[in-house]
Amino acid sequence: MTYNLVTSGKSKVIVIDGYAFSIDIFRLETEKTWTLEVVDYRNTSHVWEEQFTSDVKALDVATKTIETEGALPFMRGNNVIPFRQAQSDVP
Repeated sequence: MTYNLVTSGKSKVIVIDGYAFSIDIFRLETEKTWTLEVVDYRNTSHVWEEQFTSDVKALDVATKTIETEGALPFMRGNNVIPFRQAQSDVP
């Protein structure tokens, strides 16, 4: 069974401290809560674990978080979990 992904009309790009952030708010068509993802200028994805009851609330949280922390601290913050790199056999 497949479900459609619903993208909120509240999704947008904002610029804070000279850095562009894409705020993406979406949900599955069968769900009532929204997921929030912010992608920074390096294409690093920051996804909230919290689900939001409205797309307006998700947008508000994203905007306030980046504005409060500042662009650079937000991007360097503890909200990024790096992927483990594959071990190379080449010395």
